[in-house]
Amino acid sequence: MFIIDKLATNTSERQQALQAVANIEVLVQPHDAWTEQTLAEMLAQDSTHILIVYKPEGKADNNKVIGYCLYQVIFEQAEILRIGTHPDYQRQGIASQLFATLNNELINNKVESLLLEVRADNAPALALYEQQAFAVIHTRKNYYQLPHQPSVDALILQRVYD
Repeated sequence: MFIIDKLATNTSERQQALQAVANIEVLVQPHDAWTEQTLAEMLAQDSTHILIVYKPEGKADNNKVIGYCLYQVIFEQAEILRIGTHPDYQRQGIASQLFATLNNELINNKVESLLLEVRADNAPALALYEQQAFAVIHTRKNYYQLPHQPSVDALILQRVYD
């Protein structure tokens, strides 16, 4: 069982959760991981929010962060800025649960569409996004470039809410 919730307001819990998210970032985005400081700076903006996936471990105040979705809402448009699940917990339906929570949140706030960007070679993510009713609306040619590796296109995907 997993718990999906917004970020705690308690400063200590908030800092621990953001550090845990930053630690997952290093695992799932090794070439472009966001730090705890970067996450905190993003969340200082009124338009930016984060959903955290917790795995209960014993006492109620001892939950482990295993996933997250950082997103921004500006008027009726939302964009996923970062999303990730700890590698030990991938392929367990966590991202689908996270999307269900996010979609409810966005629909309740009258959001009309949700955007995200993904590497064209990230087949597992593309399969998930297709399941979540996203469609490719733009391609950024050769967007991702790492030394000594072929460049990879970035795909811009959109989900429209009825």
